[in-house]
Amino acid sequence: MTTCELCRNAGGEVVAQTRQWRVVRVVDAAFPAFYRVIWNPHVAEFSDLSPTDRGECMDVVTRVERVLREQLSPTKVNLASLGNVVPHLHWHVIARFDWDSHFPGPVWAGSRRAVNPAAVSRLAVSLDRLDLAVRDALEPVPL
Repeated sequence: MTTCELCRNAGGEVVAQTRQWRVVRVVDAAFPAFYRVIWNPHVAEFSDLSPTDRGECMDVVTRVERVLREQLSPTKVNLASLGNVVPHLHWHVIARFDWDSHFPGPVWAGSRRAVNPAAVSRLAVSLDRLDLAVRDALEPVPL
């Protein structure tokens, strides 16, 4: 669909990709460990997928979540599939920390505090290393 933002654009820095899905890291200074799992064919709802595709999609979401937990030890990992603004199936997988600017509120709420030093400098590993760990965790996923 030419009007769909996620059909036209990657939606972030591509970390891993197959024919069916892609995982991108969202470039957001406040939430540097913010990933999206995007289903490549345009569908609006999770229930639009076949049972096999639903399983594959959630397996990818789970693998990304596990990497964030193992590499960063966040306070919480938020999973969300809203699609109100972009009605293209995608899951948000976001490492959250008690020090982040919005915690415990959602990333889409108002900021509660300033974060200094910058959020990215507080992560246990660099973004390059985190992306590599996500990519490595997704390699065994069948194409």
